[in-house]
Amino acid sequence: MQVAAPPSGQSTQPTSETSSRLTYAEKGEVLDVIYVDFQLGDMQNPASWTPQRKWMVTVVACYFTTLTGATASAYAMGFPSMMRELGCSQEQAALGISMFCLGFALVPLLTSAFSEEFGRRPLYVVCTIGFTAMYIVQAKATNIQTVIAARFLSGAFGSTGSTMVGGTVADIWEPARRGLPMSIYSLCAIAGTGIGPVVAGWVELSLGWRWIEWFHAIAAGVCVVLTYTICKETRTGIMLTRKAKKLRAETGDPRYRAKAEDERGSMRRLLWVSSTRPIILLLTEPTVMSFSLWIGFAWGILYSMFESVLPIFKNLYGFNQGQAGLTFIGMTVGAILGFATNFYQESLYRKHFPSRGPEARLYAACAAAIMFPTGMFIYAWCSQVEIHWIVPIIGITLFMWATFIMYLAVFTYLADCYGTYASSALAGQSLMRNLMGTAFPLFTGPMYAQLGYHWASGLFGFIAVAMIPIPYVLMFFGPKLRARSRFARTVVH
Repeated sequence: MQVAAPPSGQSTQPTSETSSRLTYAEKGEVLDVIYVDFQLGDMQNPASWTPQRKWMVTVVACYFTTLTGATASAYAMGFPSMMRELGCSQEQAALGISMFCLGFALVPLLTSAFSEEFGRRPLYVVCTIGFTAMYIVQAKATNIQTVIAARFLSGAFGSTGSTMVGGTVADIWEPARRGLPMSIYSLCAIAGTGIGPVVAGWVELSLGWRWIEWFHAIAAGVCVVLTYTICKETRTGIMLTRKAKKLRAETGDPRYRAKAEDERGSMRRLLWVSSTRPIILLLTEPTVMSFSLWIGFAWGILYSMFESVLPIFKNLYGFNQGQAGLTFIGMTVGAILGFATNFYQESLYRKHFPSRGPEARLYAACAAAIMFPTGMFIYAWCSQVEIHWIVPIIGITLFMWATFIMYLAVFTYLADCYGTYASSALAGQSLMRNLMGTAFPLFTGPMYAQLGYHWASGLFGFIAVAMIPIPYVLMFFGPKLRARSRFARTVVH
């Protein structure tokens, strides 16, 4: 395609750009626009980075993801000494769990707009610094109100470690090689919640709750250093915009532009779309709503377990705080089993996609729908002195195994179904999921006190049974729902 020649005395466009031609009016004149882009194999393009560099960025981003999950759950291990020192009730302490989730729920509605305007790296750096600072505030807090406020802000900053890592993986890995990094990211998001309490229980037993927060601050500080030194910008629109601005400054030629500059709306428009479209999809799309309720319910139970596991194993089995923390290993084992199951699910997807389309993503999810209440019933009715303590841990493991499969199915299935609207669909389910995580810890303590260990956990199991049909309905009626949707893309298979 013909390109307008640069002004006399200037060199042709740099070798790292390709161009196309467009005319537009500027100051009453018709000018040529030279769109800058990466050439094939350009090492400035994140997609062309070496595998070693891609894995370094992926590992650091996943470390942030693991850290957010670990600190979300480890906080509950410090309740005994926190309640004694700050003079607060367990309900007030548990509010810190809910506030963390609330920050996770609300802030991602805005961060996607900021990442489009400023890029991913600035958000990573700012959020890891803010995340670290909030744990220092918690460690030095003199009242529970300060802890609760800092927990909300740590969730707000930490949400970047969950919502933006998937985008980073998509930036640097081509679709054919994206499956393993995305699975590792999902593993970190889920398994991290089981890792934190394992260490925090022993810290609480010997040093108290403040040292749990200091260890969080130290681990987050390491994340700041790694993020700043290793995680470079990966959003190509931002990189090409900077390149175009540099070319305009160096050459004085206003025709050099990045397509993102013309396609990106105003910041106000970006914020409006990023904060409203996920809610629209959540409320108007049956596929998004049903999957969001399903994974949201599982997420709520997960966060309620941070409160229920400790009294069950301490009161029934006589565990100390450190031993009770070790029971959370069942969550990590369940996540690892879910990670392994995904390899089989991927083989089923490749085999059945030609005939079933995106619904081929749901085979493992259908099995998880049955495993989910099974794990809850084992946890509920086997938490008895006469039954060995390993049995309720097996129930926790089954529950977490199912939750991982459900979590990954939500991401892959909604991404396949909604194409360019996938980020909004996923943001909608993230909102629902974390709002459930906010609500459940608020009533977990009173519910277990009123109903007892067996019936409280059993109630969750009965509700999970009622949700078994969700993946089966989507398996058979998903194509019809997509055909009637104004957001879902037409999938050819």
